[in-house]
Order: sequence, then C-alpha cells, then structure tokens
Amino acid sequence: MKRVNAAGDGPEVGFNPLVVIELAEDAKDETKEWLVKRIMDKKENGGAQLLVKPLPQGEKGGENSNIYLVGASPRRLLLGAEAGGFVKECHDNTMRAFTYTRRNEFKHFAEDNDDFLTMTECQYIIKRELENLRAKDEQTVPGHPQAKLYPGKSIMRRLQTSKIVIQFFPLHDIEELKRLSSNWYAKVRIGYQPLDDIRRYFGETIGLYFGFLEYFTFALIPMAIIGIPYYLLACEDYDKYVLFATFNLLWSTAILEVWKRICSVTAYRWGTLMMKREFEEPRPGFHGVLGVNPVTGRKEPIYSGVKRQLRIYLVSVPFVIFCLYLSLHVMMIYFDWEDMASDFHREHDSQFSSIMLFAPSILYAIVIEIMNRIYRYVAECLTSWENHRLESSYQNHLILKVLVFNFLNCFSSLFYIAFVLQDMRLLRQSLATLLITSQIINQFVEALLPYWLQKRHNKKVKRNVKALNVNVDNSLLQQINIEKEMGSYLGTFDDYLELFLQFGYVSLFSCVYPLAAVFAVLNNVTEIYSDALKMCRVFKRPFSEPAASIGVWQMAFETMGVISVVTNCALIGMSPQVNALFQDSKTELILIVVAVEHALLAAKFVMAFVIPDKPRDIRMKLARLEFESLEALKQKEQMKLAESPN
Repeated sequence: MKRVNAAGDGPEVGFNPLVVIELAEDAKDETKEWLVKRIMDKKENGGAQLLVKPLPQGEKGGENSNIYLVGASPRRLLLGAEAGGFVKECHDNTMRAFTYTRRNEFKHFAEDNDDFLTMTECQYIIKRELENLRAKDEQTVPGHPQAKLYPGKSIMRRLQTSKIVIQFFPLHDIEELKRLSSNWYAKVRIGYQPLDDIRRYFGETIGLYFGFLEYFTFALIPMAIIGIPYYLLACEDYDKYVLFATFNLLWSTAILEVWKRICSVTAYRWGTLMMKREFEEPRPGFHGVLGVNPVTGRKEPIYSGVKRQLRIYLVSVPFVIFCLYLSLHVMMIYFDWEDMASDFHREHDSQFSSIMLFAPSILYAIVIEIMNRIYRYVAECLTSWENHRLESSYQNHLILKVLVFNFLNCFSSLFYIAFVLQDMRLLRQSLATLLITSQIINQFVEALLPYWLQKRHNKKVKRNVKALNVNVDNSLLQQINIEKEMGSYLGTFDDYLELFLQFGYVSLFSCVYPLAAVFAVLNNVTEIYSDALKMCRVFKRPFSEPAASIGVWQMAFETMGVISVVTNCALIGMSPQVNALFQDSKTELILIVVAVEHALLAAKFVMAFVIPDKPRDIRMKLARLEFESLEALKQKEQMKLAESPN
C-alpha cells in the first residue's frame, strides 16, 4: 500500500492508509472536525490516537471530503496488538500472548520491520480502536442533535445507526491481492489452497471456512469413488445399497471428528486457539432505556428480557411455524405437479414427455431457493426486532431460524417420498434434481452475477476518476472509489449453510443415489474458485475476526450426522432384502432396526468421546502455557508480598 502524508499527533508523518471511513453527504463540518479530533486524541484523553487524512474528491470536493483514511503509527499498532490479546510465535517455537515490553522475544520482530503485524491484523486493531471510541460528556453528536449520546456509548456505533457514518471498511492491498490471486484461483491447479496466505489476508474466520471447504471436498472423494461403481452396478437394485448406507454412517461421523483435530492444529498455529475472548459489547442495533451495566458499570441501553422472550415465543415462533406450514403446502403442490407430469407421460409416451418428468423437480428446486432467500431476509428482520443485546445471541437465534426452515424446505419432500410414498425411483430423481439445480443457482447468484455487475461498475469508476482534476494519487483515489461501491461481504453464514445442506443431501439419502457425492465434489471444486473470485474481486475486503473453530456450525453438522443415522437405518429396514428376512413379523423387524439405530448412535457418541478434539502435542503445549501463566502469577504475588512493609 502506498504511503501518503497525514496530520498526526505532532509533525506530519508517513502512514499507510488502512481503513476508509465514509460519512454521509449531509454530514456537518462540525461533526467531521469533532470525529477527527476524537480519533486523533491521545488515549489518556479518551481518543483512539490514530492517524487521519481526508481524501480529496476533485475540484468539487476539495479538502471537505466525506471520505477519510485512517492509519496508525507502528508503536500504536504494537500496543493495540497487546491490548487485543494477539498470540505470536516466540524464538523457542512456542506460541505466547504478545506483549510490547517483551517484543524482542518474538520471531520476525525488528524495530525497523513493519511486517511483524500483517495488514489484516493492523486493520483489525484500527477497527477495534474505532469501535471502542466512547463518548465522554457529550449528550449529542455535534452538528446532529437528533443523534443522542451518553457517557460510555460507542461513538462509531451511534454514528452508524444515525446514518452519519455510511460505512467504514479496510482497504485492499493491491499488490498482495495480486500475489494471493495468482497462488489461489488465477490458475486451475490440483493441490491444496494457500490457507496461510488466505488467513494472512482475510483473517482466521475466512481462512477456516476455506480450510473446511477444502477438507470437506477431500472427505467426499471416498464416497464419490465408492458411489460410482455402486450406481453403475446396482442402478435399479436398491437392495445393494445397504452396504453403502452403512459406510455412509461411519463416514459422516469420522470426518467431523477428524476435522476438529485438524481445526485445533490450524488454530494453534495461527495463534487463535489460546486467544482470550473479549467481553462482548452491545450490538449496534440494540436499543432500550438508558441504564447501567451491572458488570462493566458503563451506561448503556437496558431492555427487559421478559419483553424479548414474549417477542420470541408470541411472534417469532408462531411466524416460523407458519412458514414451515407454507413450505409443506408448497411441497404438496409439487407432488400435484409430479402426478400431472406422470399422467402426461403415460398419455403421450414420447421423448418430450420423458423430459417433462423432470420439470416438476426443477421448478420445485427453483421455488425452494427463492423461498429460502425470502425467508432469510424476513428472519433477519424478525431477529433484529427481537432486540438481542449481543451479536452472538443475535447470530444464534438467526442461525436456528434459518436452519430449521431450510432443513424442512429442502428435505421434507425427500422424507415424504422415502417414508410415505416409499418410491425409491422418485426419491433418486428428486434428490438428483434438487442437488444439481441448487448448486447451479448458487454458483450463478453468489459469484458469477455479482462478478459481472462489479466488472461493469469498475469500468465506469475508472472513467470518472480520469475526468477528475485532483492533486492526489489517482491510483489510490480510483481504488477507494471502486471499493466503496462494492458490496459488503456479510460473513460466512451463507457459505456454511450451502455446505450444510449439501452434507444433508449426501448423508441422508445418498444410499439411493450414490452419485450425490460425485456432484458435491464437482460443485465444491468450482466453489473454491468462485468463492475465491468473490472474495478478491466482488466484495469489499472484510475486517478479520479471530476464530478458533467453525463455531456453531460444528454442532449443526454433527446434528445432521445424527439425523442421517436414523434416516439410513430406516431406509435399510425398508429395503426388500431386509424385509424378506422378517416376512412373518414386521414388529420384530422394527425392533431390530431401532436397536441397530441406537447401537450406531451409541457408537457414534463413543467415537466422538474417544477421539480427542485436540492432538496430544497441542494439549501438552496448552497445558505448559497454562502452568507457566500460573507460575508467573505466583511470582508476581510473592514480589508484592516481599515489597509490602508488613
């Protein structure tokens, strides 16, 4: 990133523009001056002690820009790394929390080296400092009396909720992005992704997502290899799928347990496995009556938990149930379409009528995708209306709503075909159509269409920048004007949801359509490239978020694994081959199937208990760090006692 001059604390110093703040067009000059002063003030005066420079926008904008560049001095960033609990590798190859006073003990640190902290980490530090910038005795935002403040309120969050700050985002590093693109998706190659480079550029949360996507793709290959001969040799003989279903059960359990170990090793190497979780601040959209937080002692909005529970159980839950009912109603319409297509084929028995047999499934798959996206938007509005104080609580309630609806919407027809109609031929056809159609739609909507639109927009911005008469680096101005109009990456929610549904298609019913894993592998290979393109060329660079695991999605995948055990045991019990062994007593068959299901579930939980989530060497390193921390604390207490006059 090219250095520019900015007025800092004292004389002008060079700084890297790391973060962009865009204010509203009608933001008052008084507001801008106040905000810049608070950002640049020293920490002891309640400021963030960062560097700020307005970005001229040409003859019309001059220096009164509504866009500001934010950076920080190297020392300020190092102190921010200590305050943020960053974990770095020491010269003795151990991972320890970074401290400024012992900075020379860490690998790759030098006083004249600006690369000890990655640009991503620097941007995270600035974001953290901006969000922790709090009001002192101000009651309103200067120049905007409608924007209320109170002591302890996050200034940036108030400015965002009041629409004074439109957005603030981290800048791309163009040269580093080119190198990453070249090693990641610019060339089609067989091999692993550069996960360490992805993590350095986008942070741990996105790095772990691409790590899980890569791992899940490789884990699907054994299912795909076994599925091809099963499909070719037992195309219509569903009895032979009993062994495939059994393998499916073992596979779905093993891959999730192995992933937890791989994830812990990766998180330790990246330094996030030992990072202490920060105290969560209220989310920006949270509102209520001003009160005092009993934990922090700060003034902040207080909202009754009883009111929130009433909103959840009297409004949200009935609404979700209504949506589930609507989904089932659409499913029954789909089966009417299937009957109409079957009647049409029986009457005409032509090549066209054979093709029309797939039309209902394709239309239903499209309807499912549309309903999922509409419901996602409504679920976000509903969860925001519930007024959750913490972002983690908001995300958990949103994920629960979306997962329940998506599971029923995507899989209810398959359960109905399998266990009510018991039509294995229709089940295979519907599964194949739903899986392939949803993958095509997702690839187009999530990557290809946004990329095409963004490419057209970039050409327009470049033409506009050339027409400006401005005394500033044109490349930087062009970059900022392009990036500020890019869409914001809303997190890994949709990406994990897509993999979750794919895992359901493969693990629940793939015993009747073994090629499901094959199509999943092909989709995920293209997904890696399309998601990489999306991250590098379509969206703004997101702020990094430290993460030690894939979070609640691990539990979601494990729950799907439990459901797959029940589903596959039921399919095995329904097979003609198994039924022939119990012609005289169906009750005995049901009891045996239930017993086998419980035994497999018990084996699944035993396997999860026996296989440690962390390898032994990682557990030993963590135990050693904990022991050293306790010893250091004891020595500190002993020194205090020794210095005490009593």
